Amino acid sequence: MDHQFDYLVIGSGIAGLSFALKAARTGSVAIVTKKDKIESSTNYAQGGIASVLAPDDSFQLHIQDTLNSGDGLCHPDVVERVVLSGPDRIKELIELGVVFNTGRSQDGSPDLGREGGHSRNRIVHAQDLTGRAVEKVLIAQAESNPNITIFENHLVLDLITEHHQVKAGVLTMSQQDVCRGAYVLDCESREVRTFVAHAVLLCTGGAGKVYLYTSNPDVATGDGLAIAYRAGARLANLEFVQFHPTCLYHPTAKNFLISEAVRGEGARLIDRRGRAFMEFYHPLKDLAFRDVVARAIDTEMKKTGDDCVFLDITHRDAGFLKERFPNIYEKCLTFGIDITRDPIPVVPAAHYMCGGILTDKYGQSTIQNLYAIGECACTGLHGANRLASNSLLEAMVYAHEASIHCAAHLEEWRRRDLPDIPCESVRPCTNSDPLQSEMILIAHNWDIMRRLMWNYVGIVRTDKRLALARTHIAQIRMEIREHMPNIPLSSDLIELQNLALVAELIISCAMQRKESRGLHYNLDHLQKDDAHWLRDTIVYRNQSDELLCVDSSSI
Repeated sequence: MDHQFDYLVIGSGIAGLSFALKAARTGSVAIVTKKDKIESSTNYAQGGIASVLAPDDSFQLHIQDTLNSGDGLCHPDVVERVVLSGPDRIKELIELGVVFNTGRSQDGSPDLGREGGHSRNRIVHAQDLTGRAVEKVLIAQAESNPNITIFENHLVLDLITEHHQVKAGVLTMSQQDVCRGAYVLDCESREVRTFVAHAVLLCTGGAGKVYLYTSNPDVATGDGLAIAYRAGARLANLEFVQFHPTCLYHPTAKNFLISEAVRGEGARLIDRRGRAFMEFYHPLKDLAFRDVVARAIDTEMKKTGDDCVFLDITHRDAGFLKERFPNIYEKCLTFGIDITRDPIPVVPAAHYMCGGILTDKYGQSTIQNLYAIGECACTGLHGANRLASNSLLEAMVYAHEASIHCAAHLEEWRRRDLPDIPCESVRPCTNSDPLQSEMILIAHNWDIMRRLMWNYVGIVRTDKRLALARTHIAQIRMEIREHMPNIPLSSDLIELQNLALVAELIISCAMQRKESRGLHYNLDHLQKDDAHWLRDTIVYRNQSDELLCVDSSSI
Protein backbone atom coordinates (compact mmCIF):
# COMPACT_ATOMS: atom_id res chain seq x y z
CA MET A 1 0.00 0.00 0.00
CA ASP A 2 1.08 3.61 -0.55
CA HIS A 3 -0.95 5.43 2.11
CA GLN A 4 -2.78 4.34 5.25
CA PHE A 5 -5.16 6.48 7.29
CA ASP A 6 -8.03 5.98 9.68
CA TYR A 7 -10.36 7.94 7.39
CA LEU A 8 -10.21 8.52 3.64
CA VAL A 9 -12.35 11.48 2.54
CA ILE A 10 -12.90 11.83 -1.20
CA GLY A 11 -13.89 15.43 -1.99
CA SER A 12 -13.12 18.82 -0.47
CA GLY A 13 -16.49 20.57 -0.32
CA ILE A 14 -18.51 21.35 2.79
CA ALA A 15 -19.41 17.68 3.30
CA GLY A 16 -15.87 16.33 3.19
CA LEU A 17 -14.28 19.18 5.12
CA SER A 18 -16.95 19.19 7.84
CA PHE A 19 -16.49 15.47 8.38
CA ALA A 20 -12.68 15.68 8.27
CA LEU A 21 -12.50 18.37 10.95
CA LYS A 22 -14.62 16.29 13.32
CA ALA A 23 -13.03 12.95 12.46
CA ALA A 24 -9.56 14.42 13.05
CA ARG A 25 -10.40 14.53 16.76
CA THR A 26 -10.23 10.72 16.83
CA GLY A 27 -7.92 9.66 14.01
CA SER A 28 -5.84 10.46 10.95
CA VAL A 29 -7.63 11.83 7.88
CA ALA A 30 -6.68 11.95 4.20
CA ILE A 31 -8.64 14.32 1.97
CA VAL A 32 -8.29 13.39 -1.70
CA THR A 33 -9.51 15.96 -4.24
CA LYS A 34 -9.11 15.74 -7.98
CA LYS A 35 -8.39 19.45 -8.57
CA ASP A 36 -7.42 22.31 -6.26
CA LYS A 37 -8.84 21.89 -2.77
CA ILE A 38 -10.99 25.01 -3.20
CA GLU A 39 -12.59 23.70 -6.42
CA SER A 40 -15.95 22.29 -5.35
CA SER A 41 -19.65 22.98 -5.80
CA THR A 42 -19.68 24.43 -2.29
CA ASN A 43 -17.38 27.21 -3.43
CA TYR A 44 -19.95 28.27 -6.05
CA ALA A 45 -23.03 28.13 -3.79
CA GLN A 46 -24.51 31.63 -3.72
CA GLY A 47 -27.79 31.54 -1.83
CA GLY A 48 -27.07 30.24 1.66
CA ILE A 49 -28.09 27.69 4.28
CA ALA A 50 -31.68 27.11 5.39
CA SER A 51 -32.23 27.00 9.15
CA VAL A 52 -34.93 27.94 11.64
CA LEU A 53 -33.59 31.01 13.45
CA ALA A 54 -36.32 33.69 13.22
CA PRO A 55 -38.94 34.30 15.93
CA ASP A 56 -41.79 33.93 13.42
CA ASP A 57 -40.41 30.62 12.09
CA SER A 58 -40.70 27.09 13.45
CA PHE A 59 -39.21 23.66 12.87
CA GLN A 60 -42.61 22.40 11.76
CA LEU A 61 -42.86 25.07 9.06
CA HIS A 62 -39.42 24.18 7.68
CA ILE A 63 -40.30 20.49 7.80
CA GLN A 64 -43.56 21.09 5.96
CA ASP A 65 -41.91 23.26 3.30
CA THR A 66 -39.35 20.50 2.69
CA LEU A 67 -42.05 17.84 2.45
CA ASN A 68 -44.09 19.98 0.07
CA SER A 69 -41.10 20.51 -2.17
CA GLY A 70 -40.23 16.80 -2.18
CA ASP A 71 -43.63 15.94 -3.66
CA GLY A 72 -44.33 12.85 -1.56
CA LEU A 73 -40.93 11.15 -1.66
CA CYS A 74 -39.15 12.75 1.29
CA HIS A 75 -38.53 10.46 4.25
CA PRO A 76 -40.27 12.33 7.10
CA ASP A 77 -37.92 11.05 9.82
CA VAL A 78 -34.91 12.27 7.83
CA VAL A 79 -36.48 15.66 7.20
CA GLU A 80 -37.20 16.11 10.90
CA ARG A 81 -33.67 15.08 11.92
CA VAL A 82 -31.98 17.45 9.48
CA VAL A 83 -34.24 20.45 10.21
CA LEU A 84 -33.89 20.07 13.99
CA SER A 85 -30.09 19.96 13.67
CA GLY A 86 -29.90 23.15 11.62
CA PRO A 87 -29.35 25.78 14.33
CA ASP A 88 -26.55 23.78 15.98
CA ARG A 89 -24.72 23.34 12.67
CA ILE A 90 -25.01 27.07 11.89
CA LYS A 91 -23.65 27.84 15.36
CA GLU A 92 -20.64 25.60 14.68
CA LEU A 93 -19.83 27.47 11.48
CA ILE A 94 -19.99 30.82 13.26
CA GLU A 95 -17.69 29.47 15.99
CA LEU A 96 -15.21 28.35 13.32
CA GLY A 97 -15.14 31.88 11.95
CA VAL A 98 -17.71 32.03 9.14
CA VAL A 99 -19.16 35.54 8.99
CA PHE A 100 -22.79 35.72 7.90
CA ASN A 101 -24.66 38.89 7.01
CA THR A 102 -26.35 40.73 9.85
CA GLY A 103 -27.27 43.86 7.86
CA ARG A 104 -31.00 44.16 8.47
CA SER A 105 -31.16 42.65 11.95
CA GLN A 106 -31.19 44.85 15.06
CA ASP A 107 -29.50 42.49 17.51
CA GLY A 108 -26.57 41.24 15.44
CA SER A 109 -28.24 37.93 14.57
CA PRO A 110 -27.91 36.64 11.00
CA ASP A 111 -29.84 38.41 8.27
CA LEU A 112 -32.30 35.88 6.85
CA GLY A 113 -33.32 35.76 3.20
CA ARG A 114 -36.09 33.84 1.49
CA GLU A 115 -36.02 31.57 -1.55
CA GLY A 116 -38.54 29.59 -3.56
CA GLY A 117 -40.75 27.23 -1.59
CA HIS A 118 -39.95 28.69 1.84
CA SER A 119 -42.83 30.08 3.88
CA ARG A 120 -40.54 32.18 6.08
CA ASN A 121 -37.23 34.03 5.82
CA ARG A 122 -34.68 31.43 6.97
CA ILE A 123 -31.70 31.56 4.58
CA VAL A 124 -28.46 32.41 6.37
CA HIS A 125 -26.07 33.98 3.88
CA ALA A 126 -22.78 35.79 3.37
CA GLN A 127 -23.96 38.29 0.75
CA ASP A 128 -24.24 36.22 -2.45
CA LEU A 129 -21.04 34.22 -1.87
CA THR A 130 -22.09 31.98 1.01
CA GLY A 131 -20.41 28.83 -0.25
CA ARG A 132 -17.10 30.61 -0.78
CA ALA A 133 -17.20 32.11 2.71
CA VAL A 134 -17.82 28.69 4.26
CA GLU A 135 -15.28 26.87 2.07
CA LYS A 136 -12.53 29.40 2.86
CA VAL A 137 -12.90 28.95 6.61
CA LEU A 138 -13.15 25.15 6.46
CA ILE A 139 -10.08 24.88 4.20
CA ALA A 140 -8.07 27.06 6.58
CA GLN A 141 -9.12 24.90 9.55
CA ALA A 142 -8.23 21.68 7.71
CA GLU A 143 -4.82 22.96 6.58
CA SER A 144 -3.89 23.89 10.14
CA ASN A 145 -4.97 20.53 11.59
CA PRO A 146 -2.00 18.14 12.08
CA ASN A 147 -4.26 15.08 11.75
CA ILE A 148 -5.44 16.04 8.24
CA THR A 149 -3.43 15.56 5.04
CA ILE A 150 -4.79 17.02 1.79
CA PHE A 151 -3.90 15.41 -1.55
CA GLU A 152 -4.72 17.77 -4.41
CA ASN A 153 -4.87 16.69 -8.06
CA HIS A 154 -5.65 13.10 -7.08
CA LEU A 155 -8.53 11.36 -8.88
CA VAL A 156 -10.11 8.23 -7.40
CA LEU A 157 -10.39 5.44 -9.95
CA ASP A 158 -12.22 2.76 -7.98
CA LEU A 159 -12.91 1.58 -4.47
CA ILE A 160 -11.13 -1.32 -2.80
CA THR A 161 -13.59 -3.80 -1.33
CA GLU A 162 -13.41 -7.29 0.09
CA HIS A 163 -15.93 -9.86 1.21
CA HIS A 164 -16.43 -10.20 4.94
CA GLN A 165 -18.01 -13.32 6.36
CA VAL A 166 -20.97 -12.56 8.60
CA LYS A 167 -22.48 -15.32 10.72
CA ALA A 168 -26.23 -15.09 11.19
CA GLY A 169 -27.41 -17.62 13.79
CA VAL A 170 -26.16 -21.19 13.50
CA LEU A 171 -27.62 -22.24 10.17
CA THR A 172 -26.84 -19.48 7.69
CA MET A 173 -23.82 -17.52 6.55
CA SER A 174 -23.65 -14.62 4.10
CA GLN A 175 -21.06 -12.31 2.62
CA GLN A 176 -20.99 -8.54 2.98
CA ASP A 177 -18.82 -6.16 1.01
CA VAL A 178 -16.53 -4.04 3.15
CA CYS A 179 -14.78 -0.96 1.76
CA ARG A 180 -11.05 -0.86 2.57
CA GLY A 181 -9.83 2.10 0.54
CA ALA A 182 -9.41 3.29 -3.03
CA TYR A 183 -7.16 3.24 -6.07
CA VAL A 184 -6.16 6.83 -6.80
CA LEU A 185 -4.53 8.44 -9.85
CA ASP A 186 -1.92 11.08 -9.03
CA CYS A 187 -2.69 13.42 -11.93
CA GLU A 188 0.73 15.11 -11.75
CA SER A 189 3.04 12.09 -11.55
CA ARG A 190 0.55 9.94 -13.57
CA GLU A 191 1.01 7.08 -11.11
CA VAL A 192 -1.74 5.00 -9.52
CA ARG A 193 -1.51 4.77 -5.73
CA THR A 194 -3.41 2.81 -3.12
CA PHE A 195 -5.04 4.48 -0.14
CA VAL A 196 -6.33 2.14 2.58
CA ALA A 197 -8.48 3.28 5.48
CA HIS A 198 -10.87 2.03 8.13
CA ALA A 199 -13.67 4.19 6.68
CA VAL A 200 -14.09 5.79 3.26
CA LEU A 201 -16.24 8.88 2.80
CA LEU A 202 -17.56 9.77 -0.66
CA CYS A 203 -18.15 13.53 -0.72
CA THR A 204 -17.73 13.98 -4.46
CA GLY A 205 -20.67 16.24 -5.29
CA GLY A 206 -23.01 15.86 -8.24
CA ALA A 207 -22.98 15.13 -11.96
CA GLY A 208 -24.17 18.35 -13.59
CA LYS A 209 -21.58 18.02 -16.37
CA VAL A 210 -23.60 15.15 -17.83
CA TYR A 211 -25.81 17.92 -19.29
CA LEU A 212 -24.90 20.47 -21.93
CA TYR A 213 -25.96 23.42 -19.77
CA THR A 214 -25.18 23.37 -16.07
CA SER A 215 -24.45 25.71 -13.19
CA ASN A 216 -21.93 23.20 -11.82
CA PRO A 217 -18.13 23.53 -11.93
CA ASP A 218 -16.14 21.30 -14.27
CA VAL A 219 -15.38 18.83 -11.44
CA ALA A 220 -19.05 17.72 -11.24
CA THR A 221 -18.63 14.56 -13.29
CA GLY A 222 -20.44 12.02 -11.10
CA ASP A 223 -17.28 10.24 -9.96
CA GLY A 224 -18.66 9.19 -6.59
CA LEU A 225 -21.86 7.80 -8.11
CA ALA A 226 -19.91 5.80 -10.68
CA ILE A 227 -17.32 4.29 -8.35
CA ALA A 228 -19.97 3.43 -5.74
CA TYR A 229 -22.07 1.69 -8.38
CA ARG A 230 -19.09 -0.25 -9.72
CA ALA A 231 -18.30 -1.37 -6.17
CA GLY A 232 -21.82 -2.75 -5.78
CA ALA A 233 -23.52 -0.04 -3.71
CA ARG A 234 -27.17 0.78 -4.28
CA LEU A 235 -28.15 4.13 -5.75
CA ALA A 236 -31.59 5.72 -5.66
CA ASN A 237 -33.79 8.32 -7.37
CA LEU A 238 -31.35 9.37 -10.08
CA GLU A 239 -34.23 10.43 -12.32
CA PHE A 240 -34.70 13.51 -10.14
CA VAL A 241 -32.23 16.01 -11.61
CA GLN A 242 -32.90 19.57 -10.46
CA PHE A 243 -32.60 22.27 -13.10
CA HIS A 244 -32.01 25.68 -11.57
CA PRO A 245 -34.40 28.11 -13.27
CA THR A 246 -32.03 31.05 -13.59
CA CYS A 247 -28.57 30.60 -15.07
CA LEU A 248 -27.11 33.67 -16.79
CA TYR A 249 -27.71 33.55 -20.54
CA HIS A 250 -24.80 35.10 -22.42
CA PRO A 251 -22.58 33.67 -25.18
CA THR A 252 -19.37 34.15 -23.17
CA ALA A 253 -20.72 33.42 -19.68
CA LYS A 254 -19.91 29.96 -18.33
CA ASN A 255 -21.90 28.24 -15.61
CA PHE A 256 -22.83 31.45 -13.80
CA LEU A 257 -25.85 31.10 -11.56
CA ILE A 258 -28.25 33.91 -10.71
CA SER A 259 -29.16 32.99 -7.15
CA GLU A 260 -32.72 32.17 -6.20
CA ALA A 261 -32.23 34.77 -3.48
CA VAL A 262 -32.69 37.42 -6.19
CA ARG A 263 -36.30 36.28 -6.58
CA GLY A 264 -36.48 36.12 -2.80
CA GLU A 265 -35.77 39.85 -2.77
CA GLY A 266 -38.59 40.57 -5.21
CA ALA A 267 -37.29 39.85 -8.73
CA ARG A 268 -39.93 38.84 -11.31
CA LEU A 269 -39.58 36.56 -14.30
CA ILE A 270 -40.69 38.26 -17.51
CA ASP A 271 -40.56 37.45 -21.21
CA ARG A 272 -38.90 39.54 -23.90
CA ARG A 273 -42.02 41.69 -24.13
CA GLY A 274 -41.97 42.47 -20.42
CA ARG A 275 -44.90 40.20 -19.52
CA ALA A 276 -44.70 38.50 -16.10
CA PHE A 277 -45.79 34.89 -16.51
CA MET A 278 -45.31 32.92 -13.28
CA GLU A 279 -48.82 33.79 -12.04
CA PHE A 280 -50.15 31.44 -14.74
CA TYR A 281 -48.20 28.48 -13.37
CA HIS A 282 -48.37 28.53 -9.56
CA PRO A 283 -49.99 30.51 -6.71
CA LEU A 284 -46.52 31.27 -5.30
CA LYS A 285 -45.64 32.90 -8.63
CA ASP A 286 -41.90 33.69 -8.80
CA LEU A 287 -41.26 31.95 -5.46
CA ALA A 288 -42.69 28.61 -6.56
CA PHE A 289 -40.64 25.43 -6.23
CA ARG A 290 -37.70 25.04 -8.59
CA ASP A 291 -39.23 22.26 -10.67
CA VAL A 292 -42.30 24.39 -11.33
CA VAL A 293 -40.32 27.50 -12.25
CA ALA A 294 -37.88 25.62 -14.52
CA ARG A 295 -40.73 23.95 -16.42
CA ALA A 296 -42.56 27.27 -16.70
CA ILE A 297 -39.51 28.93 -18.25
CA ASP A 298 -38.98 25.96 -20.58
CA THR A 299 -42.64 26.16 -21.66
CA GLU A 300 -42.50 29.92 -22.26
CA MET A 301 -39.35 29.63 -24.35
CA LYS A 302 -40.90 26.91 -26.50
CA LYS A 303 -44.14 28.87 -26.92
CA THR A 304 -42.44 32.10 -27.97
CA GLY A 305 -39.34 30.72 -29.67
CA ASP A 306 -37.19 33.00 -27.52
CA ASP A 307 -33.71 31.91 -26.45
CA CYS A 308 -34.20 33.03 -22.85
CA VAL A 309 -36.46 34.83 -20.39
CA PHE A 310 -35.52 37.69 -18.07
CA LEU A 311 -35.22 38.25 -14.34
CA ASP A 312 -36.21 41.80 -13.46
CA ILE A 313 -35.26 43.38 -10.13
CA THR A 314 -34.76 46.92 -11.41
CA HIS A 315 -37.56 48.19 -9.15
CA ARG A 316 -35.37 47.69 -6.05
CA ASP A 317 -32.97 50.36 -4.77
CA ALA A 318 -29.65 50.29 -6.63
CA GLY A 319 -27.58 50.66 -3.47
CA PHE A 320 -29.39 47.74 -1.85
CA LEU A 321 -28.77 45.49 -4.87
CA LYS A 322 -25.05 46.30 -4.97
CA GLU A 323 -24.73 45.51 -1.26
CA ARG A 324 -26.94 42.40 -1.23
CA PHE A 325 -25.65 40.87 -4.48
CA PRO A 326 -22.14 42.24 -5.07
CA ASN A 327 -20.89 39.17 -6.89
CA ILE A 328 -23.88 38.95 -9.23
CA TYR A 329 -23.79 42.71 -9.83
CA GLU A 330 -20.10 42.74 -10.73
CA LYS A 331 -20.27 39.59 -12.86
CA CYS A 332 -23.26 40.81 -14.88
CA LEU A 333 -21.58 44.18 -15.33
CA THR A 334 -18.66 42.47 -17.09
CA PHE A 335 -21.19 41.34 -19.73
CA GLY A 336 -22.72 44.78 -20.10
CA ILE A 337 -25.73 44.04 -17.88
CA ASP A 338 -26.44 46.48 -15.04
CA ILE A 339 -28.92 44.63 -12.83
CA THR A 340 -30.02 47.92 -11.24
CA ARG A 341 -31.31 49.05 -14.66
CA ASP A 342 -31.42 46.00 -16.95
CA PRO A 343 -33.40 42.75 -16.69
CA ILE A 344 -31.04 39.74 -16.53
CA PRO A 345 -31.32 37.19 -19.38
CA VAL A 346 -31.65 33.69 -17.84
CA VAL A 347 -32.26 30.06 -18.82
CA PRO A 348 -32.60 26.86 -16.77
CA ALA A 349 -29.49 24.71 -16.28
CA ALA A 350 -28.75 21.36 -14.61
CA HIS A 351 -27.98 22.19 -11.00
CA TYR A 352 -28.39 19.41 -8.43
CA MET A 353 -28.78 15.63 -8.18
CA CYS A 354 -31.57 14.84 -5.72
CA GLY A 355 -30.79 11.14 -5.97
CA GLY A 356 -27.50 9.43 -5.26
CA ILE A 357 -25.82 6.72 -3.22
CA LEU A 358 -28.40 5.22 -0.88
CA THR A 359 -27.49 5.83 2.77
CA ASP A 360 -28.83 5.23 6.26
CA LYS A 361 -29.24 7.81 9.01
CA TYR A 362 -25.47 7.83 9.63
CA GLY A 363 -24.57 8.37 5.98
CA GLN A 364 -23.43 4.75 5.56
CA SER A 365 -24.04 3.14 2.17
CA THR A 366 -25.10 -0.45 1.53
CA ILE A 367 -21.38 -1.33 1.60
CA GLN A 368 -19.94 -1.57 5.10
CA ASN A 369 -17.47 1.19 6.06
CA LEU A 370 -18.38 3.22 2.95
CA TYR A 371 -20.20 6.48 3.63
CA ALA A 372 -21.66 9.09 1.28
CA ILE A 373 -22.35 12.69 2.27
CA GLY A 374 -23.63 15.70 0.36
CA GLU A 375 -24.92 15.81 -3.20
CA CYS A 376 -23.60 12.36 -4.12
CA ALA A 377 -25.81 10.80 -1.42
CA CYS A 378 -29.50 9.95 -1.33
CA THR A 379 -30.52 10.33 2.31
CA GLY A 380 -34.26 10.74 1.81
CA LEU A 381 -34.25 14.46 2.61
CA HIS A 382 -34.93 15.90 -0.83
CA GLY A 383 -37.43 13.45 -2.27
CA ALA A 384 -38.47 14.34 -5.82
CA ASN A 385 -37.30 17.97 -5.62
CA ARG A 386 -34.84 19.70 -3.28
CA LEU A 387 -36.01 22.73 -1.33
CA ALA A 388 -33.69 25.70 -1.94
CA SER A 389 -30.69 26.00 0.43
CA ASN A 390 -31.30 22.63 2.08
CA SER A 391 -28.21 21.14 0.41
CA LEU A 392 -25.45 22.72 2.52
CA LEU A 393 -27.56 22.04 5.61
CA GLU A 394 -27.86 18.35 4.71
CA ALA A 395 -24.11 18.07 4.09
CA MET A 396 -23.27 19.51 7.53
CA VAL A 397 -25.83 17.38 9.37
CA TYR A 398 -24.72 14.10 7.81
CA ALA A 399 -21.04 14.96 8.22
CA HIS A 400 -21.83 15.36 11.91
CA GLU A 401 -23.78 12.09 12.13
CA ALA A 402 -21.16 10.12 10.18
CA SER A 403 -18.34 11.44 12.36
CA ILE A 404 -20.14 10.29 15.51
CA HIS A 405 -20.85 6.87 14.00
CA CYS A 406 -17.26 6.40 12.81
CA ALA A 407 -15.77 7.53 16.14
CA ALA A 408 -17.91 4.97 17.96
CA HIS A 409 -16.52 2.14 15.80
CA LEU A 410 -12.94 3.26 15.21
CA GLU A 411 -11.32 1.27 18.03
CA GLU A 412 -13.11 -1.85 16.87
CA TRP A 413 -11.95 -1.23 13.28
CA ARG A 414 -8.37 -0.65 14.42
CA ARG A 415 -8.28 -4.12 15.96
CA ARG A 416 -8.62 -5.56 12.46
CA ASP A 417 -5.54 -5.23 10.27
CA LEU A 418 -5.93 -3.25 7.08
CA PRO A 419 -4.99 -5.26 3.99
CA ASP A 420 -1.81 -4.60 2.02
CA ILE A 421 -3.33 -3.78 -1.36
CA PRO A 422 -1.18 -3.83 -4.53
CA CYS A 423 -2.14 -1.95 -7.71
CA GLU A 424 -2.05 -5.08 -9.88
CA SER A 425 -5.79 -4.95 -10.64
CA VAL A 426 -5.61 -1.42 -12.06
CA ARG A 427 -4.52 -0.73 -15.62
CA PRO A 428 -1.09 0.95 -15.42
CA CYS A 429 -0.77 4.58 -16.39
CA THR A 430 1.41 4.42 -19.46
CA ASN A 431 3.61 7.30 -20.55
CA SER A 432 3.77 6.15 -24.16
CA ASP A 433 2.27 8.37 -26.82
CA PRO A 434 -1.31 7.36 -27.63
CA LEU A 435 -2.68 6.98 -31.09
CA GLN A 436 -3.63 10.62 -31.55
CA SER A 437 -6.56 9.63 -33.76
CA GLU A 438 -8.11 7.88 -30.76
CA MET A 439 -7.92 10.90 -28.45
CA ILE A 440 -10.75 12.51 -30.41
CA LEU A 441 -13.05 9.89 -28.87
CA ILE A 442 -12.97 11.71 -25.54
CA ALA A 443 -13.90 15.13 -26.90
CA HIS A 444 -16.44 13.77 -29.39
CA ASN A 445 -18.26 11.45 -27.00
CA TRP A 446 -18.22 14.04 -24.22
CA ASP A 447 -20.02 16.55 -26.47
CA ILE A 448 -22.47 14.05 -27.98
CA MET A 449 -23.43 12.66 -24.56
CA ARG A 450 -24.10 16.06 -22.97
CA ARG A 451 -26.25 17.21 -25.91
CA LEU A 452 -28.10 13.92 -25.90
CA MET A 453 -28.90 14.15 -22.20
CA TRP A 454 -30.01 17.78 -22.52
CA ASN A 455 -32.34 17.10 -25.45
CA TYR A 456 -33.75 13.71 -24.44
CA VAL A 457 -33.42 13.45 -20.64
CA GLY A 458 -33.86 17.09 -19.63
CA ILE A 459 -36.60 19.17 -18.03
CA VAL A 460 -39.37 17.52 -20.09
CA ARG A 461 -39.15 13.85 -21.11
CA THR A 462 -41.06 11.25 -23.13
CA ASP A 463 -40.82 7.48 -23.32
CA LYS A 464 -39.48 7.70 -26.88
CA ARG A 465 -36.79 10.21 -25.98
CA LEU A 466 -35.66 8.08 -23.06
CA ALA A 467 -35.50 4.95 -25.22
CA LEU A 468 -33.44 6.76 -27.87
CA ALA A 469 -31.14 8.15 -25.18
CA ARG A 470 -30.57 4.68 -23.73
CA THR A 471 -29.61 3.31 -27.16
CA HIS A 472 -27.17 6.13 -27.88
CA ILE A 473 -25.56 6.03 -24.43
CA ALA A 474 -25.07 2.28 -24.71
CA GLN A 475 -23.21 2.88 -27.99
CA ILE A 476 -20.99 5.52 -26.36
CA ARG A 477 -20.17 3.22 -23.45
CA MET A 478 -19.31 0.42 -25.87
CA GLU A 479 -16.91 2.72 -27.75
CA ILE A 480 -15.25 3.72 -24.49
CA ARG A 481 -14.76 0.08 -23.46
CA GLU A 482 -13.36 -0.92 -26.86
CA HIS A 483 -10.94 1.96 -27.27
CA MET A 484 -9.78 2.59 -23.68
CA PRO A 485 -6.68 0.37 -24.12
CA ASN A 486 -5.48 2.76 -26.85
CA ILE A 487 -5.65 5.82 -24.61
CA PRO A 488 -3.38 6.50 -21.62
CA LEU A 489 -5.06 6.66 -18.25
CA SER A 490 -5.97 10.30 -17.61
CA SER A 491 -8.51 12.39 -15.74
CA ASP A 492 -10.31 13.22 -19.00
CA LEU A 493 -10.78 9.56 -19.86
CA ILE A 494 -11.89 8.58 -16.35
CA GLU A 495 -14.39 11.45 -16.16
CA LEU A 496 -15.86 10.50 -19.54
CA GLN A 497 -16.18 6.90 -18.39
CA ASN A 498 -17.89 7.97 -15.16
CA LEU A 499 -20.26 10.42 -16.86
CA ALA A 500 -21.33 7.86 -19.45
CA LEU A 501 -22.16 5.39 -16.69
CA VAL A 502 -24.07 8.00 -14.69
CA ALA A 503 -26.00 8.99 -17.82
CA GLU A 504 -27.08 5.38 -18.29
CA LEU A 505 -28.12 5.15 -14.63
CA ILE A 506 -30.20 8.35 -14.87
CA ILE A 507 -31.95 7.06 -17.99
CA SER A 508 -32.56 3.66 -16.42
CA CYS A 509 -34.23 5.20 -13.37
CA ALA A 510 -36.25 7.63 -15.50
CA MET A 511 -37.59 4.81 -17.66
CA GLN A 512 -38.74 2.92 -14.59
CA ARG A 513 -40.87 5.76 -13.16
CA LYS A 514 -44.12 5.78 -15.13
CA GLU A 515 -45.50 9.04 -13.77
CA SER A 516 -44.68 12.74 -13.45
CA ARG A 517 -43.51 13.75 -9.99
CA GLY A 518 -41.30 16.61 -8.88
CA LEU A 519 -38.31 16.95 -11.18
CA HIS A 520 -39.27 13.95 -13.32
CA TYR A 521 -41.79 15.22 -15.89
CA ASN A 522 -42.86 12.78 -18.61
CA LEU A 523 -45.39 13.88 -21.24
CA ASP A 524 -46.51 10.25 -21.65
CA HIS A 525 -47.32 9.93 -17.93
CA LEU A 526 -48.51 13.36 -16.85
CA GLN A 527 -50.24 12.37 -13.62
CA LYS A 528 -48.75 11.34 -10.29
CA ASP A 529 -49.44 7.72 -9.41
CA ASP A 530 -49.31 7.40 -5.63
CA ALA A 531 -50.66 3.86 -5.75
CA HIS A 532 -47.58 2.55 -7.53
CA TRP A 533 -44.82 5.18 -7.34
CA LEU A 534 -44.85 6.69 -3.87
CA ARG A 535 -41.48 5.02 -3.40
CA ASP A 536 -37.81 5.27 -4.27
CA THR A 537 -36.33 3.98 -7.52
CA ILE A 538 -33.26 1.94 -6.67
CA VAL A 539 -30.59 0.87 -9.14
CA TYR A 540 -27.65 -1.47 -8.58
CA ARG A 541 -25.27 -3.75 -10.45
CA ASN A 542 -25.67 -7.49 -10.35
CA GLN A 543 -22.85 -10.00 -10.72
CA SER A 544 -23.19 -10.09 -14.51
CA ASP A 545 -22.48 -6.34 -14.63
CA GLU A 546 -25.99 -5.50 -15.81
CA LEU A 547 -28.17 -2.64 -14.60
CA LEU A 548 -31.00 -3.65 -12.32
CA CYS A 549 -33.80 -1.40 -11.06
CA VAL A 550 -35.94 -2.30 -8.08
CA ASP A 551 -38.53 -0.39 -6.10
CA SER A 552 -38.26 0.02 -2.36
CA SER A 553 -41.27 -0.46 -0.15
CA SER A 554 -43.68 2.45 0.02
CA ILE A 555 -42.71 5.25 2.40
